[in-house]
Amino acid sequence: MSTAHVQPPPLRIASVAFVNARPLIAGLDGDPRVQLARAVPSQLSRLIESDEADVALLPVIDYARIPDLTILRASAIGCDGPTLTVRLFSRSPIAHTRILACDGDSHTSVVLARIILKERFGLTPKLIPLEMATDQPGETRLLIGDKVVCEPPAGFDHQLDLGLAWKELTGLPFVFAAWCARRRASEAEMILRDSKRLGMSQITAIVQQHAIPRGWPADLAHQYLTSYLHFDLGDRQFQAIRTYHTHAARLGAIPHAPELNILPRT
Repeated sequence: MSTAHVQPPPLRIASVAFVNARPLIAGLDGDPRVQLARAVPSQLSRLIESDEADVALLPVIDYARIPDLTILRASAIGCDGPTLTVRLFSRSPIAHTRILACDGDSHTSVVLARIILKERFGLTPKLIPLEMATDQPGETRLLIGDKVVCEPPAGFDHQLDLGLAWKELTGLPFVFAAWCARRRASEAEMILRDSKRLGMSQITAIVQQHAIPRGWPADLAHQYLTSYLHFDLGDRQFQAIRTYHTHAARLGAIPHAPELNILPRT
């Protein structure tokens, strides 16, 4: 009988391709233990639901919609105040919003915008896809990601940073996405923790290789990755996720606020 060691199949990890995820996945390229796929945030839930990924950097709203997931502690994408790249844009005051034209790349940000508009302004706007925007009076755009910095719409004098608005509403940080595992959670935790450690030591190289070619000013990209964004996932961040889910359930965006199944500390 052969006693040769059988290598496990590569861990299938799915992540966004935005600049904000680069510090978390810097150590995964070329790792023989990993098969890395990149997609926009709204597609990551499909990859894990269809068993095309074992682990995904999942929008936190989708955690509430998909059963049998474990949240890893390794890292996340969040903020503790302004986020810079998740913003509302309008030609008229935000308080006059009747229509919200949504960038569908992020499920989490769409629900966050709805929460802020409801809790801060008492508004329940009609939602339309961003491509249907006409910039009529009372129409507000939700934009996320690199395009907010590199392709900002002209002529929109009224803007609202949703990370800052959440902080003012709740006093909490915000988590946009967290690593969620369908299987092999402990293995993924170790790999992703090491990847983040490497990525945070390579911020200057990440800015040069991935931010500047997309149109980011170097100084702003460095500030974004080291000051605006927070990549740790601790007790306050878990409290923020629970609070967000509670608000989302109140809106009817999810059936109820789920219990968080968090990988135990090691």
